Amino acid sequence: MITIHNFSNFSTKEKTFVTIGTFDGVHFGHQKIIDKLVLEAKKANKKSVLLTFFPHPRMVLQKDNSLELINTIEERAELLKKTGLDYLIIHPFSKDFSRMTALEFVRDVLVNKLNISKLIIGYDHHFGKNREGNIVQLTEYSHLYDFIVEEIPAQDIDDVSVSSTKIRRALAAGNLKTANNYLGYNFMLSGNVVNGKQLGGKIGYPTANIDVKEAYKLIPKTGVYVVKSTLENEVVFGMMNIGNRPTVNGNHQTIEVHFFDFNQNLYNQYLTIELLYFLRNEEKFDSIDALIFQIKKDEQTARDYIQENL
Repeated sequence: MITIHNFSNFSTKEKTFVTIGTFDGVHFGHQKIIDKLVLEAKKANKKSVLLTFFPHPRMVLQKDNSLELINTIEERAELLKKTGLDYLIIHPFSKDFSRMTALEFVRDVLVNKLNISKLIIGYDHHFGKNREGNIVQLTEYSHLYDFIVEEIPAQDIDDVSVSSTKIRRALAAGNLKTANNYLGYNFMLSGNVVNGKQLGGKIGYPTANIDVKEAYKLIPKTGVYVVKSTLENEVVFGMMNIGNRPTVNGNHQTIEVHFFDFNQNLYNQYLTIELLYFLRNEEKFDSIDALIFQIKKDEQTARDYIQENL
């Protein structure tokens, strides 16, 4: 898969099969649509293209700071690499771009830039200035510019929407098993390892403090999780705490990971942490000793889970 930022950088003499959307989560519902695109493109000896936009339109047009996405754009691109797509085009969404009419979008983007042969699109898809474009207009334009429009059935699109909602709700509730089942992979958090207060090292549990810089990234329920990551090309397991560290009077949320049987310096490294199992809620303990006692219990529970399930 070739990733291209800005469709102005895309050029091909080959005809393409295209789908358009956010595809946040790249979950089973999305994969069904993408699989269809890839398969049909290969059968027709055409190139498959997924066109997405970033930032999310709501972040630009509505200044929606409450928006929480399952993936960062980097995570989404990595997941899409595994689908068999030929091209991923990430186009910057801006107010200027939002003013493009439906006709201009079809003519200038789909036809002139993407060299489209077929568009596979959801039944409720709207596009162009003020969301004026719809499936009826797309069909009209397809006759004018000689491409095919295939509408994804309402049931499939509804399944995608329901799945995304259920994933977000499950993560907010700490129901990781449900979320991961819908995703078809383990939910992840990615970020740089930054300096913390090094309290973990003082109590025998050194942690890597993960800085997730994307404010729009959904952070799941506070609590303790069993996790894994790839460090030095080796899969390493551990446990992670998301929360405010109330026992030590923490005043902001942190994401801290303690890796089992691993003691190398990880500062400034960029890590992707996969969440495997929700252990317990965050608690405030009466003393540091009580906290250490609980962490030791958490470690044993986590190791047992890894031994029995992985």
